[in-house]
This record gives sequence, C-alpha cells and structure tokens, in this order.
Amino acid sequence: MPNPLPSAPPDNDAHFLQRLRPSRLILPVVLGLAVVGFLFYRSYQPGDLAPLAHADWRWLLVAGLVLVARDFGYIYRIRHIAEAELTYRQALDVIMIWEFASCVLPSGQGGTGVAPFILEKEGIPLGKGLAYIMVTALLDNLYYVLMVPLVVLVAGAGLYPHEALQTSFVATLRVAFGVSYLFVTLYAGLMLYAIFINPRAVRRLLVRLFSVRLLRRWRRLAYRHGQEMVRASVQLRGNGPRYWWHAAVSTVFVWTARYAIIGCLIAAFVPMNATTFLLIFARNITYKVILLVAITPGGAGIAEGAFPTFFGSFIGTATMTSFLVFLYRIVTYYLYLGLGLLFLPRWVARVFLKRPPAPATA
Repeated sequence: MPNPLPSAPPDNDAHFLQRLRPSRLILPVVLGLAVVGFLFYRSYQPGDLAPLAHADWRWLLVAGLVLVARDFGYIYRIRHIAEAELTYRQALDVIMIWEFASCVLPSGQGGTGVAPFILEKEGIPLGKGLAYIMVTALLDNLYYVLMVPLVVLVAGAGLYPHEALQTSFVATLRVAFGVSYLFVTLYAGLMLYAIFINPRAVRRLLVRLFSVRLLRRWRRLAYRHGQEMVRASVQLRGNGPRYWWHAAVSTVFVWTARYAIIGCLIAAFVPMNATTFLLIFARNITYKVILLVAITPGGAGIAEGAFPTFFGSFIGTATMTSFLVFLYRIVTYYLYLGLGLLFLPRWVARVFLKRPPAPATA
C-alpha cells in the first residue's frame, strides 16, 4: 500500500507518547472484534468449520516464515537506507514501533508520520531522518506503480470482487482504483524529479499550486514538504547504484511478502493452484485501496468488514471466511499490537530515559 510523504515529527516527546498511549488500543480492538463477532453471528452454520480439522500445516508454516522474513526484510531495509547508522537492535526497535504506530493511527497516515521522530530518538538528525523516510515512501509508491500493471495483466476482470456484488459498486471501485493509481503515479514521479533533478522547482510548484484559494489553507504544509524534498535531495544524491539497488530489492521483497500472506492463509484450508494464488495476490492490491481511505486506527473494522467481499469467493463458506478474517487480522494486526506493547516501554526507557553518565572517579 502506498505511503504518504513523511511529515515533520511531533513537536515534543510528550506529544509523541500521547499519540501512542496504550489506551488508544481500545477503539481498534473493540471495532475489529465487534465486526468479526458479527460476521460469525450472521454466518455460522454447524459443520462449516470442518476444514479446520484438515488444515495443511505446511501452508501455515509458510505463512509464519513469510511474516518473519518480511520483518527481517524491513529491518535490513531501514538499516541499509539509513546507511548503517542504526545497529540491528535499533533497526528492530524502529520497525516494531513503526508497525505499532501504524496499528494505532489512521490507515491513511500510518506510521510514516512518526517515523522521522523515531529515527531522531535513535540519534539520526531530523533532516537525515526525513530523507531516509522519504526514500522508503518513494520506493513503496514505485512498487505499487510498477506492480499494478502486472496484476492487471494477470488478473484481468478478476482483479475486482464482482461475484455477488452490484455492478455499480464494482464500477465505483474501478474508478477509485484508477484515481488512486493515477495519484500515486504522479506523486512518485514528482518525488523522483524532486530528489534527483530539481527539488527547488518542485518546491515552487507546490507553493504556487497551494496558493489557489481552495488549497490555500495547506500552503504552509506544501512549502514544508518542498523544503523536505530539497533536504532529501542534498542528502541522497551522492548515494551510488549499490545503495539504490539494495533498497529497491528489499522493498520488492517486503511488499511481495506482505501481499502474499492472505494467499498463504487461505491455501492452508482450501486447495489452491498457482493461478488462484496469483489472483488472490492481485486482488489484495485492490483490497488495500479500501484501507487507504479508512479513518479508523489501522483500518480496524473496515479491514474485517471488507475482507469477505474481496476474498470470500476463494474460501467457500461464510463461516470459514469469518474465521480467516480473524486469523488474518491476528497475524497482521493484533500480533503487532502485542509486540508494540512489548517493545514500546523498553524503547521509551532506552531513548527517553537515558541515564546520565557516571561521574569520573579519581
């Protein structure tokens, strides 16, 4: 799923901790579990969960390995993009806090908005941190731009969940998907031009564009983003082909793993061939478009509610679909809420409450 441009970090430590306080977990957990409970209540039929007794544990193992590999890929990528200024331990903490932030903040914002602050607390200056996060946002968007034509070629009409849906809904989804793709493509192109060719021209363009009356309220924000592009350009232009190659390959790896999870989980309970797996992978691209506009923390409630529409036809019974909704959210959402609660206090103690050095002894 494409990432927005990183914004300036919170003004102070207290504001950051306020945004990630544990009480913020209540709303997304209640929303998500309520939707799953409703799905089970509406769909449950005795015997529909029989496939659980015949689960292919090899696919469940593959799903677990894909999750672990994806997280290691994220750790490698942020450490490489940050030019090894982070240790592996620091990179692990950064990714876990980043994922946790994505779970407790609205999906459209994700953890990208707080990522520069996280890096700053790890000792990376704000300007460099913004540049590094901008690289991740650029590469994430380029993955989406390049992957969409491939999945359209593979899936064709199957890219949209037309089964048992009204034609008007599918038409609306097609328009939303097309508009989002166009926006992300233009956005990625603008970032490429700004970072590698002429960042100051992009800054001027943003300021002029947001000087229009309807957009004037966001003019200061546009200028700030333009300034961030200028700083990122200065920071990143000297990096050679090896830097960009490793950053690009790791991006392809982590996002491919991220999109493959649903197919692995479904294959554990439903016989599947390679064509169906690729179709599920492709449909995941359109599923994420729905989550882009979600206003709830981590897309809670919306992700669960939309899942049967996009993937129910591959699973069979509505009861099994409800079970897989719950399983999918456990391994991709609730797991990271739990890991965040584990990592956050230790990370806060390490970077916020550092003990002063002991006085020298004679």
